Amino acid sequence: MQSSSINQAAGVTTPAVKSGLRLLLLPLVILAGMGLSVEAGLLGPLGAQVGHLWATLSIFGVGSAILFLILLFSGPQQGPAFGELPRWQLIGGFLGPMYVVVLTLATPHIGIAMTMIAILSGQVGKSVLIDHFGWFGAPRKKVNAERWLALLLIVAALVLIARG
Repeated sequence: MQSSSINQAAGVTTPAVKSGLRLLLLPLVILAGMGLSVEAGLLGPLGAQVGHLWATLSIFGVGSAILFLILLFSGPQQGPAFGELPRWQLIGGFLGPMYVVVLTLATPHIGIAMTMIAILSGQVGKSVLIDHFGWFGAPRKKVNAERWLALLLIVAALVLIARG
């Protein structure tokens, strides 16, 4: 089954990303990743001062307020009503805060670099599986030698940072 038919079967419409757009998006995604490292550095001390759950709530509270303002001024949004969405798609609302709580707890004890590379290894490992099996309507991309090598190198980086 081709990736476009997989996406259509899952109700996902994702046009092919043009190479020019890909070149613009990669630096943006790298900057977003840098933002996560900054967030980890801020959350550790904040969690120590106000408690880990309050730190997580403050991060999500500020983010929700900013997103609310953006939505308020961006006009009507396309798509189905919130109640029409499949419930499994809303699991990210649970995973996001769990991620931030773990970030807040781990960073002061194992450091930002170790926390981020451990998160990266988990993200890439699970992403390879999601791509391979086409879970959640993602286009299927079989695990090949390059992907296994990339994952192995990330795990090697985790080991080297842990030892350093």
